[in-house]
Amino acid sequence: MVLVGTSLCWAATPDECFSLRKHGHRAEGRKCFESLTLTRDPYLRAEGYWGLEMYKEANNEFRSAVAGSPGSAAYRVRWGRLMHERFNNAEAENLFREALQRDPKNAQAYLGLALVSADGFDSKAIEWTAKALELDPKLVEARELMANLALEDSNPQQAAEQADDALKISPEAFQGWLENIRQVNPASGEGYALIAHHLVLNRRYREGIAYYRKALEVDPRLWPARSQLGINLMRMGEEEEPRRQLEMCYDNGYRDAATVNSLRLLDSYQNFVTFKDENTILKLHQKEADLLRPYFEAELKRSITTYEKKYKMRLQRPVQVEVYPDHEDFAVRTVGLPGLGALGATFGDVVAMDSPSGRPPGSFHWASTLWHEMSHVFVATATHQRVPRWFTEGLAVHEETEVSPEWGDRLSPDVVTALRDNKLLPIAQLDRGFVRPEYPAQVTVSYFEAGRICDYIKGRWSDDKLLEMVHSFAERKDTAEVIREDLGMAPEEFDGQFHQWLDKRVGTTVAGFDDWRKGLKHLAELAKSGRYDEVRREGDKVRRMYPDYVFGANAYQFLAEANLAKGNEQAARAVLTDYEKMGGRDPEALKELASLEEKLGEPKEASSTLDRINFIYPVDEELHRRLGGLWFAQGNYDGAVQEYAVAVALHPLDMASAQYNLARAYFAAGRRDKAEEHLLASLEAAPGYRPAQKLLLELEGAH
Repeated sequence: MVLVGTSLCWAATPDECFSLRKHGHRAEGRKCFESLTLTRDPYLRAEGYWGLEMYKEANNEFRSAVAGSPGSAAYRVRWGRLMHERFNNAEAENLFREALQRDPKNAQAYLGLALVSADGFDSKAIEWTAKALELDPKLVEARELMANLALEDSNPQQAAEQADDALKISPEAFQGWLENIRQVNPASGEGYALIAHHLVLNRRYREGIAYYRKALEVDPRLWPARSQLGINLMRMGEEEEPRRQLEMCYDNGYRDAATVNSLRLLDSYQNFVTFKDENTILKLHQKEADLLRPYFEAELKRSITTYEKKYKMRLQRPVQVEVYPDHEDFAVRTVGLPGLGALGATFGDVVAMDSPSGRPPGSFHWASTLWHEMSHVFVATATHQRVPRWFTEGLAVHEETEVSPEWGDRLSPDVVTALRDNKLLPIAQLDRGFVRPEYPAQVTVSYFEAGRICDYIKGRWSDDKLLEMVHSFAERKDTAEVIREDLGMAPEEFDGQFHQWLDKRVGTTVAGFDDWRKGLKHLAELAKSGRYDEVRREGDKVRRMYPDYVFGANAYQFLAEANLAKGNEQAARAVLTDYEKMGGRDPEALKELASLEEKLGEPKEASSTLDRINFIYPVDEELHRRLGGLWFAQGNYDGAVQEYAVAVALHPLDMASAQYNLARAYFAAGRRDKAEEHLLASLEAAPGYRPAQKLLLELEGAH
């Protein structure tokens, strides 16, 4: 096809039409695509309708083209690319694989598989792209994809090499390469959108938003960029503009899962209540706001005070914390981002996290998650988001156990297996474990490794050394530079010394892992059959082999059960105390420990144990009633008021006694007005409730 003035010849090819549109000639491109729809060839009609954004018609024509040429790999590849563009990766992958069955050396089919894998940050993306380039070294789009994958893996040198081959440019850094892409084709918004994509992946959300805006100034119909603009504005805590941007995408047929789910999430915000003060914004679902507010506010304030002192800085904007009882709502906030924990995420000074009510009891320590995310807020602010993923995640994991040794995640079997199989990454490459994992547990293993690295640095040097590294990363130094300059050794030397340190702490567990697994299985069989004497004899040995194992079916609980069955409450209390200190989180096991402590005359220990559950699973009326009673008996009336108030917020069946307990706590604390208010509420629930009647008479007689 050739352009003559504003007219064009109709011997057009799909590539020529797409090229016209890509280079800003939208009107000519549209005419070109319209010409394709007038041909007799269903494949060309499919390409024409695709270019005109008539996706349903394009899909139908591709179906006809494939039916008419069942042996064609090329038609399946192009149909797969349409499916990929229109949010159906499962069908796209099927089509790419069908194409390879017909043509095993089809480079475009391998590129299609790479694009699907890249969407999910799957390490297979690199493998498929490499295969495509092996088959067709001149496949420019594959080199562009490989460059993008290299940038996502924090490898700008490899990205520049690929970009040089694909685009004939030689940038020296991440930003430079992206800017050069934009300069090669300044009429296209896709260059700006690409810059924005990588800024967001590196957690530089506000800068990413600015580049998405630039992309839309060039091309207002660049719907993926507009959707990402809306999503990232939501991540910054905004609501009105994100809705406008996302609704515009939806109304124009761009309805991928991220856009649709984000709009649904915005609709759900009407069910949230917001609590603000000078430096915090807390958003809680209205159904659990009264339950969670006292605990979240206290920990949020405590974390800010602690981190201001530790990081020697103050935040310039309030921190917003959003707590989601529906895990799927939280998941919407993190869609499209790699390596984020499954429980919380931080976007600058906005934190989104699961509510304890949204997770199974004992599976989630919400307080440690909050402190983890608040560490990100401070470190991201201090470094202007220019910090390696491994360091900010490792420092956050380290901070969890700095608050309390019980809080941090334990050494899980997945991590033990990785240690046994020598799967830890060198520190200079550790970011890859978060971005593009090569095996299912690698993200978990990378969190563990990064956290232990920070433990090691703090123990060998100091907290000040960790802060020095924060400042070095803020100066845009990379990991290798920081290790050399701040720690005085090569990264390879650091790896060796760290591994020696780690082996001294976990090597015995790793070496005995297979024996432990067999021992635990046998212990479980003994417990199931009620052979408690044998459980007591063998349980301690199993427990000592892997003391960090406090997960399901653990030796601690088997031993406690056996000791209780044999009437040895002291021994049961001792083993459950060890379980608690090792970070065991099963609320029922901890409540059992509190009962034993109370029965054995240790009310302070019992109240402390129950209070720990508030940081794990506070959605338990019995917990708050029991803890309120313990606090009341010890004269901690403010504590009793808080616990009894939370019990009322959970709307128990026996509302009369719940309101009465709260009233008597207020009365003991000297707050007679509140005591009277809740006594009247108790009597409203049960007019004949004698304890409330008696206390009300006492209250009136005291006036």
